[in-house]
Amino acid sequence: MEAIKLYKGKTVVLDRSNVDTDQIIPKQFLKRIERTGFGQFLFYNWRFDENGNERSDFELNQPESKGASILIAGENFGCGSSREHAPWSLHDYGFKVVIAPSFADIFYQNCLKNGMLPIKLKSEEVKDLMARAVRERDYHLQIDLPNQTVTDENGFAAKFEIHPYWKQMLVNGWDEISITLQYEDKIKSYEQKVEGISV
Repeated sequence: MEAIKLYKGKTVVLDRSNVDTDQIIPKQFLKRIERTGFGQFLFYNWRFDENGNERSDFELNQPESKGASILIAGENFGCGSSREHAPWSLHDYGFKVVIAPSFADIFYQNCLKNGMLPIKLKSEEVKDLMARAVRERDYHLQIDLPNQTVTDENGFAAKFEIHPYWKQMLVNGWDEISITLQYEDKIKSYEQKVEGISV
């Protein structure tokens, strides 16, 4: 996975609460077996009409939203079913960071496991970010994961919490397989010993 240390990105606001995983990636698109290719279906029923045309009033379809990699959302983002395809689709679309006052627990963990950083900020801080993003239209934030801060160039600064285990994983670009492979020599040594034992 790609490491996240100091990250600066363009924001887009999705000022909606209780966005569930079926809205993030509708169930009819869960037939793929790869982790890639889901971005085109992200928020499909909101992004497109019944004829497959982009809805001009949806936030991600606005011209100023193109290239955004930081999503600012409302309370309880990622609720509903536990499908891992939800963070896959967000990441495949281009999002590296999601900021919200709260997340569904399973969605939050799935983000971390898939190399995307979910950041919980206070409700008033998220509202402030949303207002700044709407006002400035080309609004960027800097995420400093080692120091656990979110800042902009105009005085906004907030701290966020993250478990040390997941912080280490994201800063180093590790997934859980990478952690296991760090013990590859010991695993091979153990296997050789087991193979040498007669039953």
